[in-house]
Parts: sequence; structure tokens; C-alpha cells
Amino acid sequence: MEKVKIGVLGISNHFIKRVLFPLKKSKKVEIYAVASRSAEKAKGLAKKHGIKKWYGSYEALLDDEDIEAVYIPLPNHLHAEYVKKAADAKKHILCEKPITLKYEEAKEMVEYARDREVLLMEAFMYKFHPQWIRTKEIVDSQELGKIQTIHCYFSYDNEDPNNFRNVPEFGGGVLLDIGVYAVSSARFLLGSEPKRVLCLLQKDEKFNVDTLVSGILDFGESRSLFTVAGQAFPKQGVSVYGTGGTLSLEIPFNPYPDVSGHLNVRTSIGQRDVHIGSVDHYLLEFEYFAQAVREGISLSYSNEDTLSNMKVIDALFKSAKSGKWEEVVK
Repeated sequence: MEKVKIGVLGISNHFIKRVLFPLKKSKKVEIYAVASRSAEKAKGLAKKHGIKKWYGSYEALLDDEDIEAVYIPLPNHLHAEYVKKAADAKKHILCEKPITLKYEEAKEMVEYARDREVLLMEAFMYKFHPQWIRTKEIVDSQELGKIQTIHCYFSYDNEDPNNFRNVPEFGGGVLLDIGVYAVSSARFLLGSEPKRVLCLLQKDEKFNVDTLVSGILDFGESRSLFTVAGQAFPKQGVSVYGTGGTLSLEIPFNPYPDVSGHLNVRTSIGQRDVHIGSVDHYLLEFEYFAQAVREGISLSYSNEDTLSNMKVIDALFKSAKSGKWEEVVK
């Protein structure tokens, strides 16, 4: 198929470190243009990496009629504004998670894109990694029996005052940054929605953003427990506990693309290590999105899933304030 020409709004470290290089190898996606509020910065990146066009404003990139879709890795508080501007420009949109700061705003964005007949997809790359696809198959096969609980821990150490994750006005804090993975992955594996949640949230006094968050998601017959931290030794892991066995993902959310995925499965039959071939889940994510753009198909990872995740995040914030269990809005 002809490559989909994508414009990138913002030159984030995330884009340079994790997205730029795999997309250079893509047969379905072309990074056609980059935009920054600094024209020199955009020009320098474009020249260095063979990108055809660069712009000194996001709006100028959106005016480029050759661009079919945009990728938005901007700070969280800018997502809603530029999703709408991109939709007005008739560009399909791949927006970094969290799609926005709260459910009502996310709902408005989804409806806005739908009314303008452009695709909008939230960039949860982990779902495209074969280790998660295999984990979902094992859970659904009932090899682990009835799932009783899922435990997730995800942390990093970031005390940079200039990083948007430490700026409350920019939608900073670990619940929105990485807590969304804990919520999304539990919902993905269980294939259902939590009925209520309980949350403890601790804020950093300097930054006034949440840096340590623990939560319980009550799915009825199953539950999920998670802790996410922003000022801790970097570590991550997901474990699934069932009546017939357990499963652990060693590096669930950002495995290196040149390292095999690793699952450890224990059942009454015995223990086995499942090694998944090395892949780049960002490349898989972008190529899936490009295929949907080119073929005009519906996204299997739907906007309804995005909205359901935001409902849970809203309920967790509400619980952190009330100190009580809070129902997830249906």
C-alpha cells in the first residue's frame, strides 16, 4: 500500500527515543513533516533524519494538504486543543495517552472527530505487542482458571521541574501518565469494566503533582491492584493470579525492541517460560493505524475503550479526594 504521510506535532523526547527510528523502517508510514514552536529545532531534526518538511508552528503543519494524519505527543493539557484543530483540518489523529485529562473532555473530542469523519486513536502501544496478545489468549483460554486478581507495579524516577509530568497545569502526575496503563491493561485482560474503585494518592510538595498512587479496581468476581510511582527506582511488572495458575509479564509496558518478550506461566502441570520474539510495538501501532487510514476501516481499539478508561481514571481521582469507594460511571 502507499505510505500514509504523517505529520508530528511537537518534538518530544518520547518521539525521538521511541518512535522516530522504528518508523524510518516502515513500509506503511512516512514521517512526512515535523512541527515545533521553534522553527530551527524542527528544521534541525528534519535535516538530520531526512524528513521532507518542517514547520515553526503546529497550525502551519495542519495547513499542509499533503499530510493525511498527525501524531500528537504533546503535553497532556494540549491534546484536546490539537485533536480538534487536526479534525478541523481533516487529518486522521493518533494521540498519545492519556487522550485528555478527564472523561467529559475525552467524550467531546471523540464526538468532534467523529462528526468530521476522521479517525481518532489513543496511542496505547502495549496492546500491539505479541506478549500481551499471548497473555490475553492464555487468560481467555482459562488455563489459569478463574482470574481472581491482577497486580501491576510501574515506576520511574523523574524530579525534573521542567518536565511536563511535574507541572500540574500541564496535566502532570503519575496517575495520568502511567496509571492509565495499569487501568487499561486490567480492563484489557479481564474484558470487562470495574464497578467501583478505591484510590490513595500522594503528592509531591514541590511540584504539587501525584507521585505515588495505589488503587483497587473492583470488577465483581475479580479485582486489580496497582501502584504507580514517579520518584522511585524504575521498575515494572504485571502478574495475573487465577484459581488454576499464575502468569507474570517481566517488562509489560516498554520492552526494548531488540529484546524478546518474556512471560512466566505456572499451573498444576508445571512452570514454563514463554519467550516472544523481539518486535517494536510502536512500529506495529503506527502501521495498524496507517492500515486503518488507508483502508477506511473501523479501529478495533475503539473510542469507546478510550472513554471507558477515562471513566475509571475520573473515579480514581474522585476516590482519592473522598477517601471512599467510588462508583465508575456507566
